[in-house]
Amino acid sequence: MITVTILTKNNEETLGSVLESTKNFDEVVLLDAGSTDATLEIASLYPNVKIFHSPFIGFGPLHNLAAHHASNDWILSLDSDEVLTLELAQEILLLQLDIKKVYSFPFHNYFNGKHIKWCGWHPDRHIRLYHKQATTFSNDKVHEKIQTAGLSEIKLHSPIKHYSYRSISDFLLKMELYSNLFAEQNAHKKKSSFTKALIHGFFAFIKSYLLKRGFLGGQEGYIISLYNAQTAFYKYLKLAYASRSSLSQDRY
Repeated sequence: MITVTILTKNNEETLGSVLESTKNFDEVVLLDAGSTDATLEIASLYPNVKIFHSPFIGFGPLHNLAAHHASNDWILSLDSDEVLTLELAQEILLLQLDIKKVYSFPFHNYFNGKHIKWCGWHPDRHIRLYHKQATTFSNDKVHEKIQTAGLSEIKLHSPIKHYSYRSISDFLLKMELYSNLFAEQNAHKKKSSFTKALIHGFFAFIKSYLLKRGFLGGQEGYIISLYNAQTAFYKYLKLAYASRSSLSQDRY
């Protein structure tokens, strides 16, 4: 048996589609970090959903807490904007699961109603199905991942549809969140400066727009490439200030 785990906070726009795609799984654990919109009301409409609550403690720890609440050992971890295709749901439910394996799926990433095939968004694949007695998510606050040491990966064929950025506001909100978490996570591990922030931002744009062929994506390709550049810039700029603040505190 498989438990689907989903982290939420104010996801009323996409959660219904996600839960519709998981209605054939016997248990869905939804771990909410403080929704103030209709997220919890939507979740309560689905009889296979169990709702739990937690303050935000970082993405990795939240994923592991959600797995802890699951009745089953097999965990299918989804974000609240990731919709299983019917083909993928069927493929997963027909698997002969092996505790020594983890299972990955291709992701089709969408922005502005388009499947984005540039900017490093395609091809895209992530491990999301695992046995919680064999492994866990890393405890990283951001860019967390399922740890795979000693396990082999099985690649499934059918995709997840990912609707991460539905508006420009989504880009701005996630830029703020991810850059803050990156700075917090790396304040004592990496060095940065204004110059390094500029360099990282510049090369992030070059990589996304030229090397990853964002120029083929028209307006969407340019917006995503600029977002990647700005996110890189602010990540390293905030890291420089976070490190400076830490040094100042250490002096007193």
